Amino acid sequence: QVQLVESGGGLVQPGGSLRLSCAASGSIISINRMGWYRQAPGKERELVATISSDSSTNVADSVKGRFTISRDNAKNTVYLQMNSLKPEDTAVYYCNALIRTIPSMNTYWGRGTQVTVSS
Repeated sequence: QVQLVESGGGLVQPGGSLRLSCAASGSIISINRMGWYRQAPGKERELVATISSDSSTNVADSVKGRFTISRDNAKNTVYLQMNSLKPEDTAVYYCNALIRTIPSMNTYWGRGTQVTVSS
């Protein structure tokens, strides 16, 4: 059994910052790609950023230069540092990870954490 647990969401004013964390736990052999997706009301879930096991990253154009993804392999944790937040960043943010367990490799999702950017 594998769990992804997000933390760090909340209410912030435009221009502010938040740091999201997502910790994976369970019967983990290794973690390949980790990432963050978001879903705003009435919209489809979209990719925010991903980071591979070699720390190469892929960041959506809409957040490039404002958001930074990183990971701590020893803690099985991925982070999303969000700066210069805008109202359009308001969404539920979901952690995602491609994890190898016994006997297979699967994609797992966290339950999500709400980020609200408003004055």
